[in-house]
Amino acid sequence: MGQKIGSEKIKRDNGFLYFIGKDGYVWKAPMKHNKSGRKGKVGTEKIDKQKGYMYYLGKDGYVYKAKLKNA
Repeated sequence: MGQKIGSEKIKRDNGFLYFIGKDGYVWKAPMKHNKSGRKGKVGTEKIDKQKGYMYYLGKDGYVYKAKLKNA
């Protein structure tokens, strides 16, 4: 389990994959079965990334970070 670092709650939509981009913002991209979706920025909160950590959007809608083993 990771450490919660985000303070903005993001609402998830079905058929989208959520990730933290290189720019530090949360993005959504349509999954293969979602033909009508478009890629786009979701949140307004910028995350400062650190080397050696993985960043992800949890089920509760907040951004988390977890330490990588071999980093």
